[in-house]
Amino acid sequence: MRRHATFARQCLAVLAAGSLLAGPLRSQDAATPQAQQPQVVPVNPRQGPAPPPAPLPRGRSTIRSTVSLVEIDVQVTDREGKPIKGLKQEQLSVSEDGKPQKVSTFEYNDIEQIETASTAVEAPITVPLGTVSAPEEIKAVVHDHRMIVLFFDMTSLQAEDLLRSTRAAEKYIREQMTPADLVGVVAFGNTLKVIANFTNNRELLQQSVEALVPGHEAALAQLADAATAANGEAAVTEDTGAAFTADDTEFNVFNTDRKLAAVEAICEVLESIPGKKSLIQFTSGITQTGEENRSELIAATNSANRSNVSIYTVDSRGLLTATPGGDASMGASGGTAMFSGATVISQSQSREDSRETLATLAGDTGGRSFFDTGDFGKIFQSVQNDTSGYYLVGYYSSDAAHDGAWRSVHVKIDKLPAGAHVRTREGYYAPKDFGIYTTEDRERQLEEAFRSETPEVELPVAMETAEFRLSANQVFVPIAAKLAPSALQWAQKRGSRETAFDFAAEVRDAKSNRVVGALRDTITVKIDAEHFQDMQQRSLVYQGGIILSPGQYKLKFLARENESGRIGTFEDTLTLAPLQSDRLQLSSVLLSSQVEAVRNAAQVKTQALGLDAKMKSSPLEVGGERIIPSVTRVFTDQQTLYVFFQAYLPQKAQAESLRAGLVFFRNGQRLSDTPMVAPAEYDEKTHTAAFRISLPLAGLNAGRYTVQAVAVDAGTTYAAFARNYFAIRPAARPAAAIPSALPSNN
Repeated sequence: MRRHATFARQCLAVLAAGSLLAGPLRSQDAATPQAQQPQVVPVNPRQGPAPPPAPLPRGRSTIRSTVSLVEIDVQVTDREGKPIKGLKQEQLSVSEDGKPQKVSTFEYNDIEQIETASTAVEAPITVPLGTVSAPEEIKAVVHDHRMIVLFFDMTSLQAEDLLRSTRAAEKYIREQMTPADLVGVVAFGNTLKVIANFTNNRELLQQSVEALVPGHEAALAQLADAATAANGEAAVTEDTGAAFTADDTEFNVFNTDRKLAAVEAICEVLESIPGKKSLIQFTSGITQTGEENRSELIAATNSANRSNVSIYTVDSRGLLTATPGGDASMGASGGTAMFSGATVISQSQSREDSRETLATLAGDTGGRSFFDTGDFGKIFQSVQNDTSGYYLVGYYSSDAAHDGAWRSVHVKIDKLPAGAHVRTREGYYAPKDFGIYTTEDRERQLEEAFRSETPEVELPVAMETAEFRLSANQVFVPIAAKLAPSALQWAQKRGSRETAFDFAAEVRDAKSNRVVGALRDTITVKIDAEHFQDMQQRSLVYQGGIILSPGQYKLKFLARENESGRIGTFEDTLTLAPLQSDRLQLSSVLLSSQVEAVRNAAQVKTQALGLDAKMKSSPLEVGGERIIPSVTRVFTDQQTLYVFFQAYLPQKAQAESLRAGLVFFRNGQRLSDTPMVAPAEYDEKTHTAAFRISLPLAGLNAGRYTVQAVAVDAGTTYAAFARNYFAIRPAARPAAAIPSALPSNN
């Protein structure tokens, strides 16, 4: 959902809806969008609790705390590089930005004792890379073991680089791997794949590494190697004979973010596994394009430090030599730069740029970077030496500020022998409050919310969807989401209250999990002081929509309040059946307590972050009025119920004789019917009839109801029905004595 994706809006409205978000929400589970302009509309605020929800989706619950335990691993070695054991907690002191910290946890992991044990007693071990359901059991298994992840960046590794990396990994598994080593294999191409979990099964690891073969992902790397000319020099570019060369800077930004996000993701996977982890990243470089990637670089570093992962970056290109003008795989450069030396300088600079990010990742996570080396065996030996034994130290930081700043950590140990060496990570990035987020930070927050399998519940959100057919291959899915203003933070500006929201939706194909549609809007709501108190008793409803082809989809909707940064997500499944041309079919039955004239409101501003796909009108608009969907489908006995649906006629049907009505059920018993009525509108081109039936609810008792829409083409065999559900509660009666100064909700 980054700015590089194409976003569009379909039908958008922010409404002052009936009541607060009373009652539970609907069940939550985990191709081209289009849109119109937003509206602010008052709604009769007499609604009550919603029907009971279906079970929530499976997934990890989220517990948030303002207190974070900072864990760092400390290697203490003598002058010969052997670990020094038996140190006491009293000998160790930790300072953060020069301020002493109280050590809360302290333990030693003695990897050397297992490493030197006989391989004959080596027991098979497998630890999954992912959510750990029993951390104490996992801790007992991995204690005193070295955990190494072999991470292959398939998007940058050329064929020869990948072959060089896999051969080195295979040699390590055969000859250098010790009984203390638990090794996992992960590859990043189009997706992040765990090839092998942490295991000491050498045969399985060999097969996992051998399965890595060069693919089309490596072609992405070639697009990120564009060199720039020095100041005053002619452009240093390959002469391909093309009349136009596209600017690939935006691609490079996105491609680099994908690589860094993959590092961040694998570190998050490792977070639940206790102890120190080492990640050896085989890559042909990561080209950082400047400040555009800084946010994701910090996120990857912070994720590694939080998960106690040290990153060892390896430039798989090995020992590089620069051929002036490039090797035989490149065309000749143009201009004067190849004669002045600018070509060689540019080639060298491009190589160094691709290594700068690797060095930063390694340095900021307590790892090492390896460039210009032909012997990859030394890399594995270095990792083993760094983790032959370490102390795991934890403390609660005395600095409670969430400013996102880098915090330097220094560890001092008393009474060490001469020549002893202490090695640990240099620090970590502090958490950051939303108020000081950069644009990149905010975009990354939305990306993480969409990637997460855990629902975000900081901002309560309820959502309702429906389906209306535009043509045989297009279905309009309206999306209505309700927010409670009392749960929002309003900024006071020039006598009015203002808040802003980001609304986004992502639709994925249920089978392939491929993104097939996206919706994105930024909305600002501004309310004057006179109406603010009245607004606090009402709700905000976002009304949008998206156009999809028939099929099965997973929809994830996200709302973020931009004063505090709180996020709420809602997930749903969509099953859009194909049109059956020989049958009469009905759309969803949409329920509402309000219709509005199609107009714009000055209190809402919208900013589209993508291309607008124009629609002449929304399917929810009939006779110059738009029906406002009820999200909770809870009404009072003093409201009017508006029921809207469409009928799709086959070619042979007679539109003149088409009639429809409503049947109401309660507890399985049929209560009442409405008269059969003609369509409110009929589109001869699409053979679509629109029905809007309204009736007062005063004649119905409080409770839960089923409403069934029935359409019949008289004189033919064509008939169809569809259902929806709603609840009625008694309207709140006014108190006997209410001061006249209080605002009215009528």
